[in-house]
Amino acid sequence: MTAAQDSFLLIVYAPALVGDDGRTLAVARGMERAFPGLRLEWTISDEGRLIPLPQRDAWISEATARGELPMLCNGGEGHRVTLTGWERPAGISPGGQSQFEVHAKLPMDAAGITAASNVLEEVADGARAFWGHATPKRAAGDIAEQTSRPLHGPHRPPRGLPVLKKSEDIHSPEIPHRLGWLNYWSAATAQAIGFPDPARDADLLSRSRRTATGGWVVRLTDAPLDLDNPAHLDTLLRAYARFPVIGGRASP
Repeated sequence: MTAAQDSFLLIVYAPALVGDDGRTLAVARGMERAFPGLRLEWTISDEGRLIPLPQRDAWISEATARGELPMLCNGGEGHRVTLTGWERPAGISPGGQSQFEVHAKLPMDAAGITAASNVLEEVADGARAFWGHATPKRAAGDIAEQTSRPLHGPHRPPRGLPVLKKSEDIHSPEIPHRLGWLNYWSAATAQAIGFPDPARDADLLSRSRRTATGGWVVRLTDAPLDLDNPAHLDTLLRAYARFPVIGGRASP
């Protein structure tokens, strides 16, 4: 599969919305700011029809009062970019605390690869997220299987990846459920997982940067994560070994 045929899946986990606290609009505007030329001024009907939103910002604010960020997308031809968010119930969230969960989809073409890091930062900072990631769809599928539980037999994630706890079994919202290609860690999350340690994280720090809110964007590999590449798989495995708290495998 070529990069143009693949896509990035972006997800961030943030504190639950409290009325219209401005975060949904900050997320949408931040994503547009980070992706040159992007305008999220349409939504999609149940039948898959594009619907223009001439009063987009007011539409977002009205929906936020219901605790959601309805589907936004770009219009016209070309690669589809989407953004949406909803409440994650307390019963399936770390620490029994409901959260605001934001999802976006970006093309994995040259423009998407260039913008992905900035998009993740803007979406996460705008949502005031605990943590998040942006990962190629194919790799994200394998990583998601680290928490999937088979109906029968032991849980053996693909490619030798470690077993991760389900989100509801993780004690704190600051603890990431998993790793991705690009990782957003808030200041609280970085402290919880022990990042950075200059003695152990020199390689990661060479591909990391601070955000305006004191968090971090950490890129595991220079090119988008491809788990068919043994070097990329080894990097992911070493990152899990470095941060055993991720996925609830160890106490902070």
